Amino acid sequence: MTAVLPERPGTRTGATAVPDLLERLALAPADRTAVVADGRARSFGELRAEAMRIAGRLAARGVGPESVVALCLPRGAELVAALVGTLTAGAAYLPVDPKLPAERRRYLVEDAGADLVVTAAEGTAPLADGVPHVTVAALAAPGPELPYVPVAVHGDTLAYVIYTSGSTGRPKGVEIGRAAASALLCELEGAGIAVTEGGRVGWNASPSFDASVQQWVRLCRGDTLVMIDDETRADPALLARLVDEQALTDLDITPAHADPLLDLLTPDGGPRPLTLLIGGEAVSPALWRRLARLGERGVLRTVNLYGPTECTVDATAGWVDGADMPHIGSALPGLRTRVLDEELNPVAEGGSGELYLAGPRVGRGYRGRPALTAERFVADAAGEAAHGGRMYRTGDLVRLLPGGRLAYLGRADGQVKLRGHRLELPEVEAAVAAVPGVAEAAVVLRDDVHGAPGLVAYYRAAGPVTEAGLRERLTAVLPAYMVPAAFVALERFPVTVNGKVDRAALPAPAPAPVPAPAGDSAAAELTASQTLIAGVWAAVLGAPQVGPDDNFFKLGGHSLLAIKLVSRVRAELGVSLPVKAVYANPRLRDLAAHLDTLVAAAASPNS
Repeated sequence: MTAVLPERPGTRTGATAVPDLLERLALAPADRTAVVADGRARSFGELRAEAMRIAGRLAARGVGPESVVALCLPRGAELVAALVGTLTAGAAYLPVDPKLPAERRRYLVEDAGADLVVTAAEGTAPLADGVPHVTVAALAAPGPELPYVPVAVHGDTLAYVIYTSGSTGRPKGVEIGRAAASALLCELEGAGIAVTEGGRVGWNASPSFDASVQQWVRLCRGDTLVMIDDETRADPALLARLVDEQALTDLDITPAHADPLLDLLTPDGGPRPLTLLIGGEAVSPALWRRLARLGERGVLRTVNLYGPTECTVDATAGWVDGADMPHIGSALPGLRTRVLDEELNPVAEGGSGELYLAGPRVGRGYRGRPALTAERFVADAAGEAAHGGRMYRTGDLVRLLPGGRLAYLGRADGQVKLRGHRLELPEVEAAVAAVPGVAEAAVVLRDDVHGAPGLVAYYRAAGPVTEAGLRERLTAVLPAYMVPAAFVALERFPVTVNGKVDRAALPAPAPAPVPAPAGDSAAAELTASQTLIAGVWAAVLGAPQVGPDDNFFKLGGHSLLAIKLVSRVRAELGVSLPVKAVYANPRLRDLAAHLDTLVAAAASPNS
């Protein structure tokens, strides 16, 4: 089975063909480990047999090419089996992260027109009315063992639908075909990124995030997928330990989460150099230099990857070198870059403009959004236009460097990247404005909100509105990374001479209010360990005063700041504090008491 790009209006055509992912998966040695999850290893033989059982039962339900199967499963071996089984049936998968709010999950299933929902357990509340639900256990139950023979598909057959934030206030589903996904793997190999024979690749991304595709396709070349659970993902110390204990050869990670991990990676750890695939947001010059130094020591080989979901995950790749300033490299083979000015003219070397991407890995478009598809997927401005080719308008501004490399300059619209997630500010604004009592809303990304980049929601009230009420409502309808870190009430919005909201004039949020503890002073109220923790909290949160009953998250803390907190505790107090301890003990006095138990255990002669 070979995935050949089709003769279809809007898709570049030609004789180029790549082996389909499942054709390659069928060749992996049956006894080699395919997936490591929850302390158990599954071989490629076991995975293929399970995928065939799932595919057979899906086919019995009428699922086949162009069907969409929603996978509402946590990151684990069952997700991998269900994903491969869905593709084996010729169908496409729709990832629906179980951690998303119920309203968001329902929207994804309904908007995508999913034909079936796969869940982890019986009794799960239906994600959407009228859509059949089945458990992954029922699909994978023991049955006749059949040879691994995936349903034959065309290269343009739908492989997956992944939703991204929407500028209209509604998330939009990006459709990617099988040939494009297959080409991604070939190009990662051709660029020298995926090169290890029998590599061990950490699946670190949420399945709803397109970086996860880059991770699971590695399975199809015979690499082992090591599933990284949420606790490990959130804790740099646990992640560094897993890298070594599981002998990872490749790890995909965002810059924000790479930064605290780097100090914990040593030359004498697991296989070195570790290939670090970094992306999802801009790499700062300081982080670039740190990565380069670790490369010189043989600890890492780091590639900076850039790409929109609409162009099959990765579009460009740039190897991190200390001789360079941060850049996103040049295009991978399956795409061609165009840097164009406002009149769609190519810019000269050294010039800047908007980045357009053309080639076989440009996606099919937005599911059920023909007008939006026509707006963003436009006719190729270069020679490929004669063949009906399209290019995707990224909305990203870049500078054209010597040798075709690109430097990322930022966005040309309301889209931002936050902790590796792409989101449209108008979608968050629409959610804020929909809260009863809110008359007007604006949302901006600021560099320093409680010590880290974060969203700030500005609103004008037309009725009783509280910050707690806003946060509660938004948490129920938006993913956690889209809930603003701070809220600012305004009597009126500043406007430009054209009458539009002057976002540059919006005030910085006030420091998180910190109630003063009872008594003459904070010091009089704090024990020695509480004083130590309070000092770290103040540094991480930028809070002037912290009391024993203050709550880390109510003072503006979030997952990235929790990681910074445990890193500071490790550096200043010499104690390895797990990130989960911060979530389990958000009150200062409780976290200090937990820290006391850790110190006592470390000092015990039996420890």
